[in-house]
Amino acid sequence: MFSSGHAGAVFFDVDGTLVPGTSSSVFLAGFLGHRDELAKAEDAYASGALDNRRVSDLDAAGWAGAAEDQVSGWLDGLPLVSGITETVTWCRQNGLVPMLATLAWSPVGSYLTDRFGFHAFSGPRLETADGRFTGRVACHFDEYDKRDFALAQARELGLASRSCAAVGDSRSDLPLFASVGLSVAFNASAGAREEATATVDDEDLRGVLPVLSRLLTASR
Repeated sequence: MFSSGHAGAVFFDVDGTLVPGTSSSVFLAGFLGHRDELAKAEDAYASGALDNRRVSDLDAAGWAGAAEDQVSGWLDGLPLVSGITETVTWCRQNGLVPMLATLAWSPVGSYLTDRFGFHAFSGPRLETADGRFTGRVACHFDEYDKRDFALAQARELGLASRSCAAVGDSRSDLPLFASVGLSVAFNASAGAREEATATVDDEDLRGVLPVLSRLLTASR
């Protein structure tokens, strides 16, 4: 899909960034029956009162018995920011490899990767058996794993971390923001804004493109 001459890579967060105003987990919990409980837990994570493992365990329990093949149909209604297709296309045309660096469950990352053509995705995994979710977490994944995933992907592409950018909005993006050459706080929390290279507030993801253009200038 990509030539060997990459100018850089861009790692996009999902929840709060590509999915505005909510998270993919809270959206899916609406189908599973534990939306309010999960929303409170995610707020506690955002404030630092809970860690990601606790939130993931709570959310996973609500998936018990649900069929794997239901999820993509639910995700067709996931609220998404405008301009994702165009932003991914711009990245490719300019030699920037677009990827998802996210704490969203792997079915979400897989769905968005297939739909929009991202190069790769990260995320925790839910345990399944016989085509149904068991209610347990198969693999936990936190904000530091998110950073490590992104840096590993960069190494595989032969890219230095300074040639990479991260676009995110919240606590889970901070370790990655600190590890790449360019970070964009997109419709972000105060904490993310403080740590980012640049801040963009926009209803369309294409609002980040002028900032991402700095990677192209730096690579020349």
